[in-house]
Amino acid sequence: MRIGYSFWGFLGDGITDTPDGGRSHRRTLIDGLIAAGHDLVFLQTNRDLTEAGTDLRSRYRWDTGLPEIDVLVLEWRWPIPGRNTTPCGWPGHTCDLHRQQQLVEHYSHRGIRTILWDKDQQLPADDPLRACPVVRVCEPALYPSAGAHSLLFPVADTVLDTADPAELAAGHRPWPLVYVGNQYGRDDAFDTYFAPAAAEHPHRVAGKWTDTRRWPHVRFTGRIPFHDVTRLYRSALSTVLLLPPRYAASGQMTQRIFEAVLAGCLPLAPDTIRGIDRYVPSAMHVTSGRHAADRIKQLRSAGTARRADLLAACLEKLEIFRLHHQLDRLHTLLRRPDPTPVDLPR
Repeated sequence: MRIGYSFWGFLGDGITDTPDGGRSHRRTLIDGLIAAGHDLVFLQTNRDLTEAGTDLRSRYRWDTGLPEIDVLVLEWRWPIPGRNTTPCGWPGHTCDLHRQQQLVEHYSHRGIRTILWDKDQQLPADDPLRACPVVRVCEPALYPSAGAHSLLFPVADTVLDTADPAELAAGHRPWPLVYVGNQYGRDDAFDTYFAPAAAEHPHRVAGKWTDTRRWPHVRFTGRIPFHDVTRLYRSALSTVLLLPPRYAASGQMTQRIFEAVLAGCLPLAPDTIRGIDRYVPSAMHVTSGRHAADRIKQLRSAGTARRADLLAACLEKLEIFRLHHQLDRLHTLLRRPDPTPVDLPR
């Protein structure tokens, strides 16, 4: 199939001042689709080239027109006041939303099969696109919204096949606790699970946190370049998986889980996250900040062999993210004439 793929982000490292978490998995999915024999064309502007100065045109193709395609894939964009809701050409304007609307009108409304990947759960429940017969709404959640389908963030099969827990557990880890990610709706989870543990253990928080007055004891160091994320995780013993309430309620896990585990950093997970047993082993569940602090204390005194055993258990849980599972799900959705949800592998 010829797939038109719309995303507002990067395939390479991009720029530091951006919230694009898709860099951890977007290229994995795209390369998987190409390897499966599909022809891809990217339908938003080439931000890798224009903003980051990374020229990937020898491998991928961009087209800001309206080329002939068989399938439209949208990484869903939503209105952000003052940014993509302003007139074209205004200072600070980004044209992702205008371009997306053009694509929907030209392709989806004319009967082109559309995969709408609502990665941030921003599509309103009453949006008419949910009832459009050619549109399949997907969410990276275990329990997606009514009528939507599960499509998790993919991890390459070869990465999981070659991950060695003993190798991941080795090395010096000066930070007992880190967090990588932006504030965006995580205040309560941060207050409950991370902040109390940070009061007892050396730590670092990397990301955009604009209001930190509630936690004067926490060390916030700002955003870091994408290529430094793995480096920070490799220097850390543990992290805490913090989710906005809407993610926790639907069992939507972010890319932070596999970024951490694949760098040997153990993920502590609040047991309030729906379906958490499918993401991390019970030994990594925490019920409070006090519990998280105690777990970290145990990990700090544990030997390398124990950490390797825990990482092996975490790697087994990452199987749910395997690329070939996500490709199978996509291909099933593209063949499926009705909107019956596709179940996740167990």
